[in-house]
Amino acid sequence: MKILFDTTGLDLGVKEAIEGAVLSKEELNIEPTLVGDEDIIRPILNEIGMDMNILDAKEIITNEEEPAFAIRRKKDSSIVVAFNNLNEYDAFISCGSTGALLAGGMFMAGRINNVKRAVLPTPIPTINGNTLLIDSGANMDVDADLLVQFAKLGTVLKQVTEGIEKPKVGLLNVGVEENKGNALTKEAFLKLKEADINFIGNIEGRDINKHLCDVLVCDGFVGNIILKNTEGLAGFIMTLLKSKVISNLSDNAKLEVMQSLSPVVKTLDYREVGGVLLLGLKKLVIKAHGASDRNAIKNAAKSALLMHENKLIDKIENSFRGEI
Repeated sequence: MKILFDTTGLDLGVKEAIEGAVLSKEELNIEPTLVGDEDIIRPILNEIGMDMNILDAKEIITNEEEPAFAIRRKKDSSIVVAFNNLNEYDAFISCGSTGALLAGGMFMAGRINNVKRAVLPTPIPTINGNTLLIDSGANMDVDADLLVQFAKLGTVLKQVTEGIEKPKVGLLNVGVEENKGNALTKEAFLKLKEADINFIGNIEGRDINKHLCDVLVCDGFVGNIILKNTEGLAGFIMTLLKSKVISNLSDNAKLEVMQSLSPVVKTLDYREVGGVLLLGLKKLVIKAHGASDRNAIKNAAKSALLMHENKLIDKIENSFRGEI
C-alpha cells in the first residue's frame, strides 16, 4: 500500500512525522512517500540512515488561514501537493489544518457519488469498545437528510473496520422520547426510522459512554463540543487522580496504581486511534491529531491499511449507488 505522509503540522516537528512513516514501513510494510520541504526532510533522513521518496512542498497552510482560500492560493503547500498527487497513492495522512484537508478533499479528491458532505467520524471510548460519533466537526449546519447520510456512512465504516453486521445507530438528543429535541432532531428521528439502517432511537448525552449504540449521529457543531469535552474530561480525571490520590501514596503503591490504571489511560489515549478518516471522499484521507507522536502516525497508517484492504471506498460507493 502506498501512503503519502504530510511532514508538517505536528507539534513535535518534522522528524517525528518522518519517524512515524519509518515505523509504518518497518511494521506494516507500507510504501511511504513524504510530503514537505525537501531541504528539511533530506538531512533528517540522512541522519537516521533512511531513504524515502519525497514530494517537495515549501509552503504550509496554518490553522489560522481560511481553508478554501489557502487551498487556492498556496499551490506549493504540503496539503495541495499531496492532493494533486493522490491519484497515484492509496491514502494520505496529515496532522495539518482540518479545514484545509476538508476543502482539499471536497474540491480535489472529490466526494463519492451521491454523498452530499464529507464527515469526521470520531471513536468515543465507552465501557465496552467505542461509539462512533459522526459528525465531530466537519459540518456545523445540517438538515435531517444529511443526518441520515451520516448514519449510513457510519454504518458502513463500522461494518468494514469492526465487522459489525448491523451496527446500532442512535441520534444524540436531549431525551430518549421520540417527541424530544428541536425541529432538526424531530425530523431526523422520523427519517432515520424509515432508513435502511439499524436505528434504535434517541441517545442522551449522559449515556454516550455506555455503548448503547455503535454509531451516534449529530451535527458537527454539537459533535465537536462533545469531542473536545471528552478530551478535556480525560485529562481532568487523570490530573485529579494524580493530585488527590496517587500523590499521597508510597512509591510502591504509586507504581501499583499506575500499572492498574494503564488500560484506562490507553483507552483514553488519542494516539491509540491514530487519526480520523474524512469519510465520504473518493480517496482515503486521514486527519491525525496535531499532538501526534510517531506511534500515532503509525496507528493512522494501520487504520488506512485496514480500510484499504477491506475496500471501504468501494463499499460506500455500493451503499450509495442509486441515491438521489
